[in-house]
Amino acid sequence: MNIEQARFNMIEQQIRPWDVLDQDVLELLKVVKREDFVPAAYKNLAFVDTDIPLPGGEAMFTPKLEARILQEVGLKKHENALEIGSGSGYMAALLAFKGRHVTSVEILPELKALAEKNLADNGVSNVTVELGNGAQGWAKGAPFDVIVISASVPVLPEAFMQQIKVGGRILAIIGDAPVMSAHRITRVSETAYDTVKLFETNVKPLVMATTPSQFTF
Repeated sequence: MNIEQARFNMIEQQIRPWDVLDQDVLELLKVVKREDFVPAAYKNLAFVDTDIPLPGGEAMFTPKLEARILQEVGLKKHENALEIGSGSGYMAALLAFKGRHVTSVEILPELKALAEKNLADNGVSNVTVELGNGAQGWAKGAPFDVIVISASVPVLPEAFMQQIKVGGRILAIIGDAPVMSAHRITRVSETAYDTVKLFETNVKPLVMATTPSQFTF
């Protein structure tokens, strides 16, 4: 396989057609080598439009979903980001190249170890991978400029709303399978938030995600 040709095809045939047109994002996909973050058994799938299995029953997002998330949050050089769900470390690496510092929270020890190794092997030094349950956000380091939840949640817990700065953005995939929607929530003041529904998708739920209470009458 010609890796650079496969990367080019991924960008041109999967990512651009999915409304990812930010040139900085497209260039970054050439810099941060996706194949370095894919488990060895699935290297041949590194540029394919599919979820890639990870230890613990988790999965990497598709390339187009990762790229679209990166574009939609618009992380800037001086900003700090929180990622919930480290996975292989790839999304954290992309965010790290865009921003100042990334805190990535992972509940599964084997994925924390995998993410840390992949980040270190690729020379990414401005990511801190924390072991813990991020289903209610992460108070340490809050408030953040950007929060990315790398899994779906049935509802967005209020805690996340409080952990974002005014002007900050949350990217959350909200809903239950098979229909979920990605939302960008921008905090416009101490008390007000602007929510934009971006697109529909279907991804694995966040471990320990808060489920809305089921009222019965």
